[in-house]
Amino acid sequence: MKRLFSILAIAGLFVLSTNTVSAKANAIVSNLSSTVATAAIMLQDEAAEESSKGFTQVLKEQFIQGGAGFMGIVLLCLILGLAVAIERIIYLNMASTNTTKLKQQVEDALASGGIEAAKEICRNTKGPVASIYYQGLDRANESIESAEKAVVAYGGVQMGQLEKNVSWLSLFIAIAPMLGFMGTVIGMIQAFQKISAVGNLSASLIAGDIQVALLTTVFGLITAIILQIFYNYIIAKIDSIVNDMEDSSISLIDMLVDNKK
Repeated sequence: MKRLFSILAIAGLFVLSTNTVSAKANAIVSNLSSTVATAAIMLQDEAAEESSKGFTQVLKEQFIQGGAGFMGIVLLCLILGLAVAIERIIYLNMASTNTTKLKQQVEDALASGGIEAAKEICRNTKGPVASIYYQGLDRANESIESAEKAVVAYGGVQMGQLEKNVSWLSLFIAIAPMLGFMGTVIGMIQAFQKISAVGNLSASLIAGDIQVALLTTVFGLITAIILQIFYNYIIAKIDSIVNDMEDSSISLIDMLVDNKK
């Protein structure tokens, strides 16, 4: 009988301890589940916050992380380059002329009212083509050769006006990536100096310097790409106007020859 009571007591203690351990295990699992759920919610909130940031905000943060030294100079190149590009685009658009219409008006004025009437048409028309017409007509009373020389000489002057400040734009295009590469080299030098000072290679030790180095290169290349697009547009616009000037000069000489006859 005593042995039976002992067995029952041991069995009761085993069941009680098993229930206690099971309750603790369930509590641990519950705590782990709640921790994982909280971490998942935090990750979702962080991802949503990152996705809600606009491109401008991300660009500004990356620019600040790149450092104020070289990044400020690159930004200055971008601002000055854009200022030159916008000024040239406005000037070239104002210098564009409907040469076919102007040619017809000058030809009609020469036929009806003579050189003075044609010069009046040119005075009331904007653009280098009209100015070249005026200079040629102003020398037409002397000789055809004098008119041709005046047209050629004044055409060179107008071409210089069209290309004014374009060299500065090409300078900024060349300088911006150079500054970015210089920032990259300096950042890598600083990273290797930290490695040599500490004596071991740690990613966290040099990550900041490498990030700054790469950001300066990226922004330098972005600046050069933006300014290069404007530069190509301006060059194409200048070439178009110069071609119109050359064609108009030939047409003007032909009109003066016919008028002399």
